[in-house]
Amino acid sequence: MTNPFYDPYRILTRVYQGGAHLKIALAEEPIEELHRARTVKTVYGVLEHDGYLSLCIKTFAEKLPKAPVRIVLKIALYHLIFLARPRYMVTDTAVDLIKKMGKGGAAGFVNAFLRAFDAGKVVVPAGDEGLSVESDLPLFAVKALRETYGDRARDIALAKSQGVAVRFVRGMENYLGREHIDTPFETLKIFKNFARDEGFDRGDYTFQSVGSVAVCGIVEPCEYLLDACAAPGGKSVLLAEKCGHVTACELHPHRVALIKSYCARMGADNVTAVERDSTVFDPAWEGAFDGVLCDVPCSGLGTIAENPDLPLNKKEENIAGLEETQLAILSNCARYVRRGGALYYATCSILPRENDGVVEKFLRGHTEFAGEEVASPLEHEKTAHGVQFLPDKAFGAGFYVAKLRRL
Repeated sequence: MTNPFYDPYRILTRVYQGGAHLKIALAEEPIEELHRARTVKTVYGVLEHDGYLSLCIKTFAEKLPKAPVRIVLKIALYHLIFLARPRYMVTDTAVDLIKKMGKGGAAGFVNAFLRAFDAGKVVVPAGDEGLSVESDLPLFAVKALRETYGDRARDIALAKSQGVAVRFVRGMENYLGREHIDTPFETLKIFKNFARDEGFDRGDYTFQSVGSVAVCGIVEPCEYLLDACAAPGGKSVLLAEKCGHVTACELHPHRVALIKSYCARMGADNVTAVERDSTVFDPAWEGAFDGVLCDVPCSGLGTIAENPDLPLNKKEENIAGLEETQLAILSNCARYVRRGGALYYATCSILPRENDGVVEKFLRGHTEFAGEEVASPLEHEKTAHGVQFLPDKAFGAGFYVAKLRRL
């Protein structure tokens, strides 16, 4: 058997040093199948507590160790603190891995660090800085939450995923004997654990987030719908159930292929996937759609409960560039909406500047559109131009939707 920290180390190295997305790294890296669950739990756990684990290392290391050693220490500390593994076992495993990595010179340091470590001596800062450490949200995001939601910011920032969200097309009754949580959407259940089986390949069910299903619930039935930022295709497939035809756009060919594959598996033959830049005007589409959904690229900070690697490289200065892209997509795709049709703007962000802020800018320059009230069975907060779903009340998901009517 390999060292139990080895597979988590390889995955986390790709994430921390290579900038890989966690889910992609898990899918691409060969993992010892017998212990896959342990590896997945470890890498998610390390990333969920990255801020605190980094603070632990800074507290007990006179000099910050190099990245490979830091990653091993984070894995070891996660097992020691959060999984309550015996100190001798964690220390021996970490030291063994360091030696096998050819970094024997650091073995003594790792051994001494883990034997001396005392969680009781790690002091988490007070206020917003402390909440940033505990939640792994960037400090600027914590401050934005505090400014908007006051004392509720803590509950929002620390909300966790409730499990695996599964949307059923058929055969749901065969799975309800497993531990699950009901959602306001009849065919969407959240399971504590859910292993994919042949029903997935048959299209009996799919994995789809609460946020994605809620966004689709807000879109009204129509004949021709444009899903402007559609990959991997979950929303396009669900919307195809109540719309005559869905055109699903994506910028990159491999993402168009993802949509086509998703549609084929789910039997959605009224979806057409096309490669298109949604910021660039296509005269052939002007006024051609009854509804247009712009679920735009965003910070994703409403989804860190499911994607704990997202905050690693999020900086406040990057958000301004995102806002420009969001507004460009919304402004361009607005030209594709027929008179009387609806334009939907959605993000998986909890930052007001990406949500109401972008819609406000759009409406100032597009007087031919007016905001329209949005309703959803999922608990939400009404904002100036749409609705905000927050992780503490929406099963760990944070996202935003606005509905605009072309006059």
